[in-house]
Amino acid sequence: MKKQFKTLVIAAFIFVVGSQTIQAQAKVAHVDVSELMSKMPAMLEAQKQLEKLSGTYDTEYKTMVDEYQGKLKKYEQEATTVTDAVNETRSKEVQDMQKRIVDYRDNAQKELQQKEADIVKPIMEKVKASIQKVGKAKGFQYVLNSEGLLLTDGPNLTADVKKDLGF
Repeated sequence: MKKQFKTLVIAAFIFVVGSQTIQAQAKVAHVDVSELMSKMPAMLEAQKQLEKLSGTYDTEYKTMVDEYQGKLKKYEQEATTVTDAVNETRSKEVQDMQKRIVDYRDNAQKELQQKEADIVKPIMEKVKASIQKVGKAKGFQYVLNSEGLLLTDGPNLTADVKKDLGF
């Protein structure tokens, strides 16, 4: 009888601990953020804006390089027919042009990166807020980005978040 009582107590303890463990397990879902961002209308519009700005920078850069190459070719052809003082002045001018071209390229890249960050940040915040809203509404405690996960066997909320974002 003592043995049965002891077994019953152990079984009850295991049942209580086991049920608490089950209750303590978090509900987890996943979302493909890359898919959301790549198909989101606001992001598609942002990409168009960035491509247009990049095209403007590229055109200006190409114009500067063409001008530089034209002057360099002209100066090389005339180098033997002009004085050393003129060649020295032209050499400095070409070096200044090189520096302006490099500075322009570097500044254009920085401005483009800053513009991208400025455009993408509010879009990303909107996506994050929607993921939180959908996750909470569906009772999930954690919503992971499925990109990089080796196993995504749980619920996928990507479609629900798309619906919440209106696309």
